[in-house]
Amino acid sequence: ILSIASWRWIFLLNVPVGLAAFALAVLFLPDDRHDERPRPLDLTGLGFLAPALVSFLYGMDHVARLYGQATLGASLVLFVLYVRSARRKGDDALIDLRLLRAPAFSVSAIIMFLTNGVSFAGQMLLPVWLIHACGVSPERTGLFMAPLGLGMMCVYPLIGRLSDRFDARNLTGCGALLSFVGTLILALLAYNGLNVVLLALALLLRGGGGGAVGIPAMSVGYASIARPDIPMATTALNIMQRIGGPTLITACATFLGWRLATIAPSHVASEAYAETFGLLALFHGILLLATRCIKSSERKR
Repeated sequence: ILSIASWRWIFLLNVPVGLAAFALAVLFLPDDRHDERPRPLDLTGLGFLAPALVSFLYGMDHVARLYGQATLGASLVLFVLYVRSARRKGDDALIDLRLLRAPAFSVSAIIMFLTNGVSFAGQMLLPVWLIHACGVSPERTGLFMAPLGLGMMCVYPLIGRLSDRFDARNLTGCGALLSFVGTLILALLAYNGLNVVLLALALLLRGGGGGAVGIPAMSVGYASIARPDIPMATTALNIMQRIGGPTLITACATFLGWRLATIAPSHVASEAYAETFGLLALFHGILLLATRCIKSSERKR
């Protein structure tokens, strides 16, 4: 797409897909309006949380600059003000923080933060490494990254069966381990040079492993929440996911920029990319540890 058209078409192509999803939702999703519990809109919480999220994402993206750090500090103040407001309002808050008292839901939120973060950080690093360090063209870069989506496509249809057969703790742990191994392979490739076969294997492991983490972890979180609180729980998990992506992207991009700037002329840039993939692998390791915090349940038959 980038070779034959404007970058805007990458986003415009999502419009018909979104319209199709909307039509399918209207036609096939059940009507659950009888489960609704009317509540007033928390304007105070909205006034704190909305600018807090925006300023946090903007500040993380410009954290190397003074105004970015100031914006990040302002976002933290707004988050504190929201927490104080939400604790006072209870279930009338924009997001009821009492949901986090359920250990399973808290672990699920952390896993969704990390899962989204490592996924998007990897998707940012891979094209940069392939194009700038390996000299691969944009067209071939897209082709080389195809195994990542293929891994997800192979795992997602099986998640239901796998969840029935295996404990969520073991299933998410296995997926996180596969993603971790795939990222370690990327770090070795960045240091030693591109190998297309190993790259495809690493991306298959990352894609398939990541696909085996998110849905089971989210299901565990929802299972710990009362049915009337599911809409609010969905909003909370969605926010955690959205914050995770730019946070870890910024962490990896900032580290990569710092390493590229400090590398001596006699050293090749591959060391900086290898170390950045190593940092990404560290985040994958933290995700693996988080999956071990899911409470083990009796294996389903």
